Amino acid sequence: MSQQNEIEFKTLLTKNDYNRIVQYYQLQGTDFHTQKNCYFDTFDQKLAMNHCGLRIRQFASYGELTLKTPAKVGLLETTDQLNIEQTEQLINQQKILTNGHVADKLAEYAIAANDLILFAELTTKRAEFSIDEGLLALDESWYANQHDYELELEVENSEKGKQDFKKLLDKFDITYRPAKNKIERAAYMQQ
Repeated sequence: MSQQNEIEFKTLLTKNDYNRIVQYYQLQGTDFHTQKNCYFDTFDQKLAMNHCGLRIRQFASYGELTLKTPAKVGLLETTDQLNIEQTEQLINQQKILTNGHVADKLAEYAIAANDLILFAELTTKRAEFSIDEGLLALDESWYANQHDYELELEVENSEKGKQDFKKLLDKFDITYRPAKNKIERAAYMQQ
């Protein structure tokens, strides 16, 4: 089963902050990839009520079906890999796989795959690379006539990661601006 614990810290960025980070790390167009996120929940938002998130993420040549559930620290990500044909078919049908690791995990919440509906989409242009502090992601996202910039730092240790994230913001003179998860931002703007 593809499962991993996700511990990340994030902040929204201004366009100027975003551009300074791109320049500092000398990022080029080829360092970025585009991904489309399609978010699912039940009609009565059982996943959201359980602090869970479910998405299909489409890349250029493959996709991922990922369920994020609460963990003692951070989130537990359960993922089923998809080929591009499966990804496109599921998105077009606005469905998820009815079997696999994600469907099994959903069953723990008494949620059937067929009870899920697509409720929001978000497209992100992302550069992701390792730095001493962890895995850094620099995102530019579009959803429901909105456009934002975000910095994420994924770490192994929550306490050390929190300190490292603060130092990173200080290094770039970035004011911390709380960033809701992308699923929450996209969902809120759909209402």
